[in-house]
Amino acid sequence: MAQRTRRTARTVLVLLFDDVQSLDVTGPVEVFAGAEKHTPGTYRIRTATLDGAPVRTSSGLTVVPDLALADAPEPDTLVVPGGQGTRNPDPRLTDWLRGHGPHARRLVSVCTGAILLARAGLLDGRRVTTHWAYSGRLARDHPSVDVDPDPIYIRDGNVATSAGVTSGIDLALALVEEDLGRDVALTVARHLVVFLRRPGNQAQFSAQLAAQTASREPLREIQQWITEHPGADLGVESLAARASLSPRHFARAFRAETGTTPGRYVDRVRLEHARRLLEDTGDGVEEVSRASGYGTPEAMRRAFVKALGASPAEYRRRFRPAPAR
Repeated sequence: MAQRTRRTARTVLVLLFDDVQSLDVTGPVEVFAGAEKHTPGTYRIRTATLDGAPVRTSSGLTVVPDLALADAPEPDTLVVPGGQGTRNPDPRLTDWLRGHGPHARRLVSVCTGAILLARAGLLDGRRVTTHWAYSGRLARDHPSVDVDPDPIYIRDGNVATSAGVTSGIDLALALVEEDLGRDVALTVARHLVVFLRRPGNQAQFSAQLAAQTASREPLREIQQWITEHPGADLGVESLAARASLSPRHFARAFRAETGTTPGRYVDRVRLEHARRLLEDTGDGVEEVSRASGYGTPEAMRRAFVKALGASPAEYRRRFRPAPAR
C-alpha cells in the first residue's frame, strides 16, 4: 500500500525567489496540504529556489525551500507565485521555466507569477489573468498573450492563471476539485474558513471595491444606501432626488467621483447581494430575485448568465457548501 501511494502522489512544485509574495505561496500550499491530509498519498508538495538557499518574501518573512531547482523532481503541477521579485527576475529562473515548464501537466501562476511565465514564452496565445494593477503591463509587454483583467482565475488548456493574492486559494481549490472531487475541495475550504470556492469568472472586485468611494458626502451616502437597499427603486431619478440633485447632474457627478455609472454600480450591488443570498441562505430563487431588486427570476437569470456564465440555480448548486454533518 505504501508503494502504491508513492507512485500515485502528484508532485506540486512551488517556485520561490526573493521578494515573492508570501500569501501567493502559502495560500495554494495550504490548500494542497489540506487535501493531502484528507486523502493521504495524493500530493507531494515541494518548494525550490534556484540554488536551494532561503529567500526573503516581500513582507520580510524568510522561507527555507526544500531543495534547489536543479534537484527538483519533474512536477505534475508547477506553481509560480508573484510578488515584487517578478519585476526583475534572475534570468536563470526564466531559463529554468522555459526548459521545464512545458513538461508539467499543469502550469499555474498566482498574481504576477504570470509575468514570469510570459517572459519564458509559456503564455503565448493563451487567455490569462493577473492582478488587476499589472494586467495592463502584462498585455503591453507581451502582445501575444490574451490578458483578461477581470476574472479571479482562468483555465486555458493546461495553463491556469489567477489574479491577486487570495485568488490563488480559489484556483488551488478548483484544481483539488478537478483531482479529487467537490466534496474534498469543500472540506478543505471549510477547514481554511473559506466558506465557498468562488467561480473563476467572478470579478476581482466587489461592487464597493470596484468603484471609488465618492468624496462628496451626499454621493457617499447614496453609495451606502444602494448597498443596504438593493431591492429599492434605484433608478437615476430616484437616487438623484435622494441626493437633492437633478438627474443629469447626479449621473455626471456620480460617474466623475466613482469611476462608474449609477446603473452599472447598481447592477454590481444587486448581483453581489443575490450571490450572497444564494450562497448563505435557503431562500428560493424567486424570493432572492425580489430581495435583490431584479423583480423576476428571469431578470436575475439573465444577469447571472451574462456576468457569471451560470444560472442562479447552477451557481447555488456549484458554490454553496454542503450542510455540515
